[in-house]
Amino acid sequence: MYDVRDEPLYAAYLALSGKTHPMQEEILAAQPSDWKEVIADCTGSDLPDGMFQYQKHMSHHMLPEILRDWVYDLNNVFLIRNPRRVVASYANRFETVSLDDLGFRQQAELFDRIAVHTGTRPPVVDAEEIRANPEDVLGRLCEAIGIPFEARMLSWAPGPRPGDGAWAPHWYASLHKSTGFAPPDQEPGPMSTEMEVLADTAKPYYDHMHKHRI
Repeated sequence: MYDVRDEPLYAAYLALSGKTHPMQEEILAAQPSDWKEVIADCTGSDLPDGMFQYQKHMSHHMLPEILRDWVYDLNNVFLIRNPRRVVASYANRFETVSLDDLGFRQQAELFDRIAVHTGTRPPVVDAEEIRANPEDVLGRLCEAIGIPFEARMLSWAPGPRPGDGAWAPHWYASLHKSTGFAPPDQEPGPMSTEMEVLADTAKPYYDHMHKHRI
């Protein structure tokens, strides 16, 4: 049994940052925009025995105004992806993209902060390595966080899921058509000079975490 919280700080991020994203009105209507209320919900759940709660957080949603000490009580896992792939994806959706929009800096800072506070580095997994060998990487991840690996983690029925965020129609179309892990994408082709510089700027943060992947 599981409970899913898909990007619970998204509405709070939009409200605080003033950013305009696709499906803005739907997101703000679907979630609390008070980050304190969101965190109280994320940390106050009393789950029945045998149930796991999965919270998918985006590091760029954790603006400076949002306290982060609450993450110490979670079982944290960091998912990383090559910056060129991330930049190429964002460039297809947004006219302008900044380093803070990508979240690499915030992600690396949060990783180090948790490692220092707990004395243990949280597990790190690379998106392309999961797609290349999902059974091996997910098996090692499950072992690292103390949950049983199950073969049914490797495939699923197509279509939306109850835990999907309000933004799913815009962002999850490919996921909803899938039934399992696709092979890694090909390396993105040439990008504009601005986007190449942005990817190069993000790469040291990615490399810092990549060396600690399981």
